[in-house]
Amino acid sequence: MPEVEIDFTNIDSPKLNINLHYNKTLSEERKLLEKNSEPFSNNVLILYFDSLSRANAFRQLKKTTKFFEKFMKYKVDFNHKNSSENFHSFQFFKYHSFYGYTSVNYLFLFYGKNNTDINKTLITKFFKENGFITSAANDYCFIDNTRTYHNFTIEEIYDHILALCDANSPHYNLFTIRCLYGRHNIEYLFEYTNQFWKKYKNNRKYSIIISNLGHEGTLSVIKHTDEIILNFVQNLYNQDFLIDTTVFLLSDHGVAMPSIYFVNNFYWYEYDLPVLLMKINDRKNITYEKQYKTIFENQQTFITAFDIYNTLGNLLYGKKYDVVENSTQNIITLKSSYGKSLFSKINPKQRYPMKYKYLGKFGISDNTCK
Repeated sequence: MPEVEIDFTNIDSPKLNINLHYNKTLSEERKLLEKNSEPFSNNVLILYFDSLSRANAFRQLKKTTKFFEKFMKYKVDFNHKNSSENFHSFQFFKYHSFYGYTSVNYLFLFYGKNNTDINKTLITKFFKENGFITSAANDYCFIDNTRTYHNFTIEEIYDHILALCDANSPHYNLFTIRCLYGRHNIEYLFEYTNQFWKKYKNNRKYSIIISNLGHEGTLSVIKHTDEIILNFVQNLYNQDFLIDTTVFLLSDHGVAMPSIYFVNNFYWYEYDLPVLLMKINDRKNITYEKQYKTIFENQQTFITAFDIYNTLGNLLYGKKYDVVENSTQNIITLKSSYGKSLFSKINPKQRYPMKYKYLGKFGISDNTCK
């Protein structure tokens, strides 16, 4: 039974209706797998906006970024006992892209592999094995970011997936607002995801929304959906769905389309510096104060997509992840040798920023990212 249908009852005003189907059997099966791990976070939500620099995120998504900012602390003074809000947000000032193409950066973000690695497994496999229900919603008109990277993954890899595409306007480098049947495209992604969170509210969830709204030359189209994005996040917050949930608002690279910004020197800074905001909350089963301090310090450390991949692994496996951090044993497979978890201290002296720009294009042959 389809989860998305077009209603032509009114031929002059068709509607796209979404009805995500709850799978009770799947829910119960995943519940049985939860004993395999004690995650730092029982839910993970990723808001992925292609081609969005950190600077442009704060320029154009003013309401959305303010939602994250209200949970930010500007000095290391963690004291959850006296805090009225157990949420904490961070922004990473030196998060760098590898390359200006999503197909390359996506591989690093969600496979933890480089271009030369043969065996590639999407990160969702590990979340599924540990009891998480998974969902994805995207507005790309091609499949390599869903299925992903040159057909390394043949089968569908999410439990629920919405791939939204306007067949009349398939190209993603548009300089216009993107709408379908009278609504912003991104509204459908949020509606689908919101239904997912409601219908699986008693399950662990890994959920990703991928949008290419930022992939255009004016760098301003995305601002018209700022309030829509905020309303989605605020709605989850109001329903208490963000409790015990780690939220990432990120991109894989910054400005990707030369335009008027190309003539200015800051184009290249925005090209290399995508946005990365992260919201976490207190959990009694972790030594939270120490990890809060570590993440706080890592905000000013040069990091890459591989570090995000490892952070997702750390969220999934919790304390067990640290046990094999420096081990050669392949106990935990959701770990890239090219990065470290943001929950771990990253030594900035071991990072070589000038090399990263070329590693993404030609593949990585050593552990310069350690």
